[in-house]
Amino acid sequence: MTWQQTAGNEALELDTIHQAQQLIEPYIVHTPVLSNPILNQLTGASLWFKCENLQRTGAFKFRGACHALLQLTKSQRQAGVYTVSSGNHGAALACAGQILNVPVTVAVPDNAPASKKANIARYGAHIVEISPGMAAREEAIARFQQLHPASSFIPPYNHPHIIAGQGTAALELVKEVADLDTLITPVGGGGLLSGSAMVAHSQSIRMCAAEPELANDAWMSMQRGAIQPAHPPSSICDGLLTNLGGHTFDVIQRYVDEIICVSDSQVVAAMQLIWHELKLVVEPSSATVLAAVLKHSEQFKGQRIGLILSGGNVDLTRLPWSVDRLEHS
Repeated sequence: MTWQQTAGNEALELDTIHQAQQLIEPYIVHTPVLSNPILNQLTGASLWFKCENLQRTGAFKFRGACHALLQLTKSQRQAGVYTVSSGNHGAALACAGQILNVPVTVAVPDNAPASKKANIARYGAHIVEISPGMAAREEAIARFQQLHPASSFIPPYNHPHIIAGQGTAALELVKEVADLDTLITPVGGGGLLSGSAMVAHSQSIRMCAAEPELANDAWMSMQRGAIQPAHPPSSICDGLLTNLGGHTFDVIQRYVDEIICVSDSQVVAAMQLIWHELKLVVEPSSATVLAAVLKHSEQFKGQRIGLILSGGNVDLTRLPWSVDRLEHS
């Protein structure tokens, strides 16, 4: 049986997130939590930003990728692993593979930002370019399974080991900041959200997610009670342009209270605020969480809110983004 078959049958429980934290501790960055009086005044809430943009490879994804590789047997490590990623998961897996001496191949959509492709390449992974969209991803996975049956597929989000690893960011946050009322993460495939939701539920913290209006399949899935297909790529939040998975959707249905959709122009405005006030470089996907609070400031007024800044891998060739340009495009 392959890694994904055996591990995928294991129950995902809160204990697995605590165990993942202990396992990956020697390899991860314990990222800081920041607050800012100007942003607090602007929103009327106390905001606590978990800065996963300062994680290894510039995104929370390193947590799950590292945890997944640490589950492999010696023979599985020697055979290597492969994945499909728009950038952040691929870079995380490549970096973890370099550290743990595991060969990594990453299939990358050809429209992925150049900065994210470069981030994968710097860690020595073999890159294969594919067309955008879920059909091309599934075709690439099937082809690699046929050509390299001994290799293990490490999915970007839809796996208990990945979810448990991603949940460690929220675990660190709630240990550091007491009495949070609400926790907000972005949602794409749902790995970060589902892991965070398990942590939030254990602490009786309201769990929200932020999602682009132009890629709101998670919101639609929650409304209809079944996973809905992702839209064709159209949002600037390139890290969130993917479907939920069975593992992630199951947790999200149980533990997520609300998914808030935000426009690209709202994301850009929030991203600029984070850059200016926190002095942090974050990518559009990360800024969705602040955009959600700004959009519904009355709802969040007076609350203590934890926000996970998921990544900071910005393609500088696409700057400057302009709110006016987006609104009139």
